[in-house]
Amino acid sequence: MNIFGGMRISASGLSAERMRMDVISSNVANVKTTRTEDGGAYKRKVATFAENYDKKLGMLGVKTVSIEEDKSPLRKLYDPNHPDADAQGYVEYPNVDLLVEMSDLIAASRAYESNVDTLNAQKSMISKALEIGR
Repeated sequence: MNIFGGMRISASGLSAERMRMDVISSNVANVKTTRTEDGGAYKRKVATFAENYDKKLGMLGVKTVSIEEDKSPLRKLYDPNHPDADAQGYVEYPNVDLLVEMSDLIAASRAYESNVDTLNAQKSMISKALEIGR
């Protein structure tokens, strides 16, 4: 691994966690969306990551593989006056749980902070190594 390999790995982690936070914020923003362009209620989305190995650089990192819809069922609430109610008076609401989203957001922000700290430590080590040659 070259001198900047660790920085590239941390940068890929930063990018992945930023994507995860974007997906979570989209879920929170649509917690009450009962009608989308595709029809039906909004479906929770989840970012999926995988190891990224570059043969040329010989290093690992993280990459976003996909952003998929959560397969859990939508919530149904009885509200016959709602414009999106079905014939029985039930409205389908997104399968977004704010407690789950907030805990995921905290985990993503902590992982982001860890990558920033690692990046800063690597930058400091490189700077100290350059000072040795003076």
